[in-house]
Amino acid sequence: MKTYYLAPIGLDAALTSVALGTMRALERRRLKAAFVKPLADDYPGADGERSASFARSLFNIDVPTPISIEHAENLLSLGLKEQLMEEIVALIGQAHADADLRVVEGLAHNPQKPALSGLNADIARNLQAEVILVVAADKLDAINIAEQIEITVQLFAGLGRSLLAGFVLTKLPDGTNVDAFVAEIASASKTVSGGLCPFIGATPFNSTLTAPRMQDVSNHLKARVLFHGNIETARVYDIMVATRSIEYIVDRLRPGALIVTAGDRDDVLIATSMAVMRGVPIAGLLLTSGFEPKPVIKKLCAPALLQKVPVIITDYTTFETVNLLGKMDHHIPADDIERATKLTDYVADFLQTDVLLAKLGEPQETRMPPAAFRYQLMMAARKAHKTIVLPEGNEPRTICAAVLCHEKQIAQCILLGNPDEIMQVAEAQGVELPASLRIIDPENVRAQYVAGMVEMRKAKGLTPGQALVQLEDNVVLGTMMMVNGDVDGLVSGAVHTTANTIRPALQLIKTAPGASLVSSIFFMLMPDQVYVYGDCAVNPDPTAEELADIAIQSADSAQAFGLHPRVAMISYSTGTSGAGADVEKVAAATRLAQQKRPDLLIDGPLQYDAASVESVGRQKSPGSPVAGQANVFIFPDLNTGNTTYKAVQRSAGVVSVGPMLQGLRRPVNDLSRGALIDDIVYTIALTAIQAQTAPAI
Repeated sequence: MKTYYLAPIGLDAALTSVALGTMRALERRRLKAAFVKPLADDYPGADGERSASFARSLFNIDVPTPISIEHAENLLSLGLKEQLMEEIVALIGQAHADADLRVVEGLAHNPQKPALSGLNADIARNLQAEVILVVAADKLDAINIAEQIEITVQLFAGLGRSLLAGFVLTKLPDGTNVDAFVAEIASASKTVSGGLCPFIGATPFNSTLTAPRMQDVSNHLKARVLFHGNIETARVYDIMVATRSIEYIVDRLRPGALIVTAGDRDDVLIATSMAVMRGVPIAGLLLTSGFEPKPVIKKLCAPALLQKVPVIITDYTTFETVNLLGKMDHHIPADDIERATKLTDYVADFLQTDVLLAKLGEPQETRMPPAAFRYQLMMAARKAHKTIVLPEGNEPRTICAAVLCHEKQIAQCILLGNPDEIMQVAEAQGVELPASLRIIDPENVRAQYVAGMVEMRKAKGLTPGQALVQLEDNVVLGTMMMVNGDVDGLVSGAVHTTANTIRPALQLIKTAPGASLVSSIFFMLMPDQVYVYGDCAVNPDPTAEELADIAIQSADSAQAFGLHPRVAMISYSTGTSGAGADVEKVAAATRLAQQKRPDLLIDGPLQYDAASVESVGRQKSPGSPVAGQANVFIFPDLNTGNTTYKAVQRSAGVVSVGPMLQGLRRPVNDLSRGALIDDIVYTIALTAIQAQTAPAI
């Protein structure tokens, strides 16, 4: 099995970030990688289990516990280096025997124990690993980096230069021209220019990924909590020290700001409360010098501060507090999975995995890992380059999602709504709207769609006046924009019901050729693969014929998004083990679907465990091409489907993308009213991809 060993050049090289990012990048290529951290790091403030803990949580894999640095130092002091290497090799062997390759995170440089860094070359040599060098570019210019690479290569000379996999740059200063920077390194390094140590990637420094939680700030200062709020999740992107009069600090009351002030500054407390009531998501309030607000002020501000805004108190003076905040450890705490996930995904975006996979060949894995699904989703959406209308243009999450889609070039979004209102909401959320992001005021365009709508609904006796009234609903207006070809798809539902989103589409767009009904699916991002659930949102009690069509639609959708569909028709009984009208409906639907599409793997009736668990599938339905390995699950009715998807989503902490509607001429997709910003982004991406193959209206 091929092993990649990540070794740092210099201090604070962001080794863990690159190791986890490499794991994510390989996962996106549908490779199963094992992760090992042989020796626990020992730099100041380090948590030896941190890397292993992150890998377990982010990739749902078994990761062996690192060997303690104390044990390693003891063996070295006794002259037992070879015994240490044997223990490390044995530890490596515990990791994922069925993986395609290994990622091994080396030992970070500790300025207090520089001799330990030499162990990286010894470990890599014993593992016969290909070495990825990781170097921070924030304090070194290209010439110095080239020199450091040449020096480090000599340390690994025993490996043979051909076993250097390449190098990764981290913390690249903002605005750096990566191609020119790497070319300058290559011109000064024979190893790089000769192709013996190729460039793998460069991650620009991103300050938002270093933002601590309010809980971290509180722990660091050993502060008392006055208002708990969302202290575990609120992030500090800016620190505002309120030492001047209120008129000089109002503009600094921004989203993600930590307001530092003495507890007797009533004016700052009141101003902060007003900003919160206006919708500005302040990170938190830090009161210094041990001052607690007067009861009357606390009572006045409580309605605002109780809206999830954490308030903490420290006995340090304001000067001492600011000094201590500047000394906070920038490494991610082991329990901050959200930040670790974002940083891992961010690093993976900049790694060129083709360099690493050149000798591996393309993987044959039939499962679709969640990271691979999300990556392919974004890549396909960018390639589609479609325009998606968002009728809920003044909804805060929708605005944030539109900006993200614009920045990542996922789709061209159009926000429907009053421009002034949208700008105000964006400002309150701390979101800067790009000048090229389109905002359309419905008041200015509504009238131009009246005639077309009257023509389409003339059989129903629709008058121009009635059409104008109906077009006051932005979902109806957005649907007519699709009819006219002004946009390619529509996403709604953050504040509207499913019926409000779907009804105009059924009336104006209608079903696609050959589609007998409109149905829905969810992409369920399980820990190690993606499942498709249908129908969980639209059809209450489909007939056998309708259920067969839902199965076919869902299989085609799964295939369109890179899955190899194996369709299980779910029932409370497997095969002929049970009887009843509900079981017979599923059995009949299975036969119809198999007859209509013999090219698809479809089987049923199957109980959920028989469909998803290999050992149960072999026992209950031996010889089935689907049992135990299904990835498309078709539920017999809406009650079963909706209940199951929500139970799995909430109980197992699974991300669900959807519902994605199937069977319409143009893609219209509904959101859960509890959708997060990322949920909306994924749904916009799904819609853009669907629009590629949409038939003409």
